[in-house]
Amino acid sequence: MNGSFSTKKVIIISFLLLSFFVCLVAPFTFLKPIQNITLNDKNKLVPSITKVKVIKKAIEKPLHDVILPNFSAIIDVKEKKKQFFEFIRPAIASQNAQLLNLRGQLEQLLSRVSLEEPLSDEELNFLNDLSKQYRVSKNYSVLQKLDELLIRVDIVPESLVLVQAANESAWGTSRFSRIGLNFFGIWCYKKGCGMVPSGRNDGAKHEVAAFKSVVANVTHYFKNINTNNAYRVFRVIRSDLREQNQPLNSEILATGLLHYSERGAAYVMDITDMLRHNQRYFN
Repeated sequence: MNGSFSTKKVIIISFLLLSFFVCLVAPFTFLKPIQNITLNDKNKLVPSITKVKVIKKAIEKPLHDVILPNFSAIIDVKEKKKQFFEFIRPAIASQNAQLLNLRGQLEQLLSRVSLEEPLSDEELNFLNDLSKQYRVSKNYSVLQKLDELLIRVDIVPESLVLVQAANESAWGTSRFSRIGLNFFGIWCYKKGCGMVPSGRNDGAKHEVAAFKSVVANVTHYFKNINTNNAYRVFRVIRSDLREQNQPLNSEILATGLLHYSERGAAYVMDITDMLRHNQRYFN
């Protein structure tokens, strides 16, 4: 009996010791082991920091050779506006001057046709070439072509062009203006014609056009305004102001740009607000 009791006693004591040991180490068995333990300069154990490899996004190269001012680096708002307007203004002034010159030639031809004077072959070729450029029907009579061309071949007030450029390009800081010299948000539809918008919907094929010079971009803007059916109302308003011998008021003309942006009326309101708030830069 004593032997049997002793054996049981040993088993019980062993079991208790084992239970005690399990209870002692159990709380630590669920802890995550610290990886890469190293000694610091004071011989203390410290976990080493695992370096995370950072993948750098490739920098998008400009699609032109023009050296642009770094508008993003200009902190002073007034100075940024001044420099932006001064940068793009010469191309606008040049385009308006060319349009006024063409318009003068058309007015002379209209005056002669109204007096039933015949036009020379050279003048007719000039008229037909211009009609093709400005999408005027080749089936129109000479008088009809002249009337329609005088609606289309006309200036856009400098202040209106300036604020549209500022609005569409975020004062020259947008990706499209920096990479593609596109200050007016002009789209194109041939693959590779420009830059693919990051937020383009699935199935959409348009790109934001890229230009080789500021002059090319401004010229395209004017041709778009003067030929695209979306801006027919703009041209009618401009023509009415001409007939009434009224100045081409930018705020009035802005109401004809309802279809320039998907934002519609909100876009027009933005443009008119910008015209009012930036008057000091237009003189």
